[in-house]
Amino acid sequence: MKALRDFLELIKFEHTIFALPFAYLGMLLAAQGFPTLYQFVWITIAMAAARTVAMGFNRIADRHLDARNPRTASRPLVSGRISLRTAWVGTILAAILLTLAAWQLGPLPLILLPGALLFLFGYSYTKRFTWLSHYILGFTDGLAPLGAWVAVRGSLFSAEDLPAWLLLLIVTFWIGGFDLIYACQDVEVDRRDNLKSIPARFGVPLALRLSSLSHVVCVVLLAALGLIQRLAMPFWIGLVVIISLFIWEHRLVKPYDLSRIDIAFFNINSYISVTLFFSVLGALWLQ
Repeated sequence: MKALRDFLELIKFEHTIFALPFAYLGMLLAAQGFPTLYQFVWITIAMAAARTVAMGFNRIADRHLDARNPRTASRPLVSGRISLRTAWVGTILAAILLTLAAWQLGPLPLILLPGALLFLFGYSYTKRFTWLSHYILGFTDGLAPLGAWVAVRGSLFSAEDLPAWLLLLIVTFWIGGFDLIYACQDVEVDRRDNLKSIPARFGVPLALRLSSLSHVVCVVLLAALGLIQRLAMPFWIGLVVIISLFIWEHRLVKPYDLSRIDIAFFNINSYISVTLFFSVLGALWLQ
C-alpha cells in the first residue's frame, strides 16, 4: 500500500480529475449527450490509464534531469521514496489497462492505440531535441478527446468527424500555451543542461507573448466548434468565462515576476477545464 501511495504521488494522480474533462468533451459531443454506461466507464478507465502511463514514464525518463533541478529534486523517484522498479511496474500495468480499455471500446480504438502509445511514451524525450516540445505535449493531451470520440462514433476520417479534430487542436494550443508559462521558471536549468524550450531559446518575454497568442487561437477554435456543433447558449456563456480566465492567467505572470506561476498553471487551468466541460454539457442538455 505504501508503494501504491508513493506511485500515485509520483504521477500526481489527483490531477487526473483535471484531465478527465478533455476526454469527456469528445465523448459528449460524439454522443450528442451521454453515451452508454459501458462506454463511459471504459473511456474513464482509458483516460486515467493513459495519463498514468504518460506521467509515470515521464518521471522515469527525466529522473536524472529532475535530480539536477532544484524545483524537481524532491520528487519521489529522485529522493528515493519510490524505487525505479515500482515506477516501472506501475507504468507497465497502466499501459496494459489502457490496452484492455481500447480493446473493450472497439476495433478502431485498438488499431489507433500504438500511435497513442508512441506519443504517451515519446513526448518525454522531445525537450531533448526540439523547442516545440510544449505543443507536442499539448497534442498528446489532445488525443484524449479524439480517442473518446472514436470510442463512441467508431470513426475519425469522415466529414462528420471534424469536431474531433477541432478538439485536438483546441487542447494542443491550450496545453501548449500554459506549458510555455510553466517552462519559464526553468530557463536557467534548461540552458545549462542544453534542453530545448521556447523560453530558454527565445527568452521569457517572447514565450509569454506566444502563450497569449496560443490561447487566442484556442478561443477562436472553441468558437468554431460552437458554431459547427450549433451549441446552445450555455456554451457561449462558458466561453466568455473562459476568455476572462485566460486574461486573468496572463495578467498573473510577467517576465519580471514569475512568483504566481503555480496559481496560473494549476488553479486557473483547472477552472477553465471544469468550465468548458459544464458549458458543453449544459448546451447539449438544452438542445
